[in-house]
Amino acid sequence: MTNKITSIPIFKNITVIGPGLIGSSILRRIQKDPTISEYTVAVDNHPEVCHRVKKLKIANKVSSDPVESVKNADCVILAIPVGAMQEVAKQIIPHMKKGAILTDTGSTKASVIAAITPYLTSDISFVPAHPMAGTEFSGPDAGFESLFENRWCLITPTTSTGKESVYKIERFWQALGANTRILDIRHHDKICAIVSHLPHLLAFTICNTADSLADETRSEVLDYAASGFRDFTRIAASDPIMWKDIFLNNREAILEMLARFTEDAQAMAKAIRWQDEDYIVKTIKKGREIRKSLINNKQA
Repeated sequence: MTNKITSIPIFKNITVIGPGLIGSSILRRIQKDPTISEYTVAVDNHPEVCHRVKKLKIANKVSSDPVESVKNADCVILAIPVGAMQEVAKQIIPHMKKGAILTDTGSTKASVIAAITPYLTSDISFVPAHPMAGTEFSGPDAGFESLFENRWCLITPTTSTGKESVYKIERFWQALGANTRILDIRHHDKICAIVSHLPHLLAFTICNTADSLADETRSEVLDYAASGFRDFTRIAASDPIMWKDIFLNNREAILEMLARFTEDAQAMAKAIRWQDEDYIVKTIKKGREIRKSLINNKQA
């Protein structure tokens, strides 16, 4: 008779606060792979979200009470808008058990760390993290178990983050299918400003420009939208509250990248005005090369 070998889960109990696109995708992946966690709790303050998560059966327990839901958790994941991190952290940290890990999925790191740090205690380890994955959809129905597959999760430890906690969060995200990398906090925010935040800002703005055109022209824009405009509208369909919070909480890095983009856009306008074909072609070729690199890195 052979003994069955079982893997010890990374965490025994995980509480996910905010079962939206990211949170529900985490829960779905854990459901598929019990070596990540034995027991999951999903928490949301909207009754309709809780009702939907129960219907989807993607968590062992669903609750609207964050305080009660974190008491037995080995790991608590804040998968909520960055603007809500401070209030929720303030509420739950005093009730987390000794030795538990608190982590997040926020797109801005300096602001989230500044919001949470004042409420941390010596027996709770905070590991800031950011999965570079998502779609334009939101809510518990938007999630899927392969969302993080071959995507990057960027981890930005603070000076007080324990190495063992960082290691466990790295293992956790790798088990979800992601690649992991440790980054400096400010460097993370600057990178995300150019690869994620600025593209969303431009998409929202272009759609707003189209909407502000004269009625006749506006209707034609909507009727004859080409693939380029359609791609912008896909990005612009993202959750407004989440992106409002991101813009305000990473404003310095975003404004820096927006200034750089404005200079480049003006240079391109000048090249078009003066028919500088070499500059135009050179700029387009750079875009093609970046696209090829994304495809080769399996990030497109």
